[in-house]
Amino acid sequence: MSTFRVALSADFRKPDGSPSFPEFDLSPLEQRPNLDFFFLEPEAEISAAQLADVDALILLAPRVGAGSLTPKGRLSVVARFGVGYDNVDLDACSANDVAVVITPDGVRRPVAVSILTLVFALAGKLFVKDRIARRGPAGWAEKTAHNGVGLVGLTLGSIGVGNIGAELFRLARPLDMRFIAHDPYADPALAQELGVVLTDLDRVFRESDFLCINCPLSPETHHLVNRQRLGLMKPSAFLVNTARGPIVDQAALTEVLQAGGIAGAGLDVLEQEPPDADDPLLSLDNVILAPHALCWTNQLFSGSGAADVRAVLAVMAGQGPHGIVNRDVIERPGWQARLSDYARRFGEG
Repeated sequence: MSTFRVALSADFRKPDGSPSFPEFDLSPLEQRPNLDFFFLEPEAEISAAQLADVDALILLAPRVGAGSLTPKGRLSVVARFGVGYDNVDLDACSANDVAVVITPDGVRRPVAVSILTLVFALAGKLFVKDRIARRGPAGWAEKTAHNGVGLVGLTLGSIGVGNIGAELFRLARPLDMRFIAHDPYADPALAQELGVVLTDLDRVFRESDFLCINCPLSPETHHLVNRQRLGLMKPSAFLVNTARGPIVDQAALTEVLQAGGIAGAGLDVLEQEPPDADDPLLSLDNVILAPHALCWTNQLFSGSGAADVRAVLAVMAGQGPHGIVNRDVIERPGWQARLSDYARRFGEG
């Protein structure tokens, strides 16, 4: 019986060889007979040479493009760590009978919590109060000039009511806020269960006091949050983006924030990551920033890692994994033949 080979992208390991995320438990791979796993060398875009003899790839940040794949090669699954997959060429993967899998169960709660973290920090003017508190008596004397905003009765809006958007509304239920959202693919029954009013995009911008971005980045959503739509928002409103930076026209957002067109923003993602040191957004005091890592917790890495490992082991056993993004691959004869071959060689029972 041959060996099932699993590669992990280089960023799962530090330069000294220690794990970047100790909570990512690799022991199920270590314990599986006839399975070998290893870490790739660093490359911004993984090359076909690195994946030549690989059956499965567990991927964090590097790109997998058409040049990463070899026609009729061994690679059968790319298990992306997280729910974003803009660093993977889905069409190229499907054309080469490679399933792309994400980990919605691992990120659902951590990302929803990170959204609420930004909502609470913006509403309470946390960073302003932290700054003045550190200035001693002179700063403390200014505290009455920085009252926060109570959440009861305000409108929490979301662009997207999928995996994370729905979890956000579940967690926010005790806050006594009004819920609205725009999502052309939303399940009306789920929205009703969550108490969310589904409406058109412009209305979400107009009525939200806290507008949260919870949709994937695609050609259709690139710069969805543009100058015109930002102009619909209340001067007292806040924008929160933990999804992908390019969904927001950052230059337009910067100008709106500078002009006081909205009250502030909480951003875990930016259009360019990392930003230039002289990016004007970085100098604004009505913005809270995080380095695309606010949801990075021990639970996120444990849950997402476990989901990726389950996906890899399912493929090895000849089973379709949970969380396939490029669903068209499922009906491809080449993909079905690979699963049958894995089942014959590695399947249990």
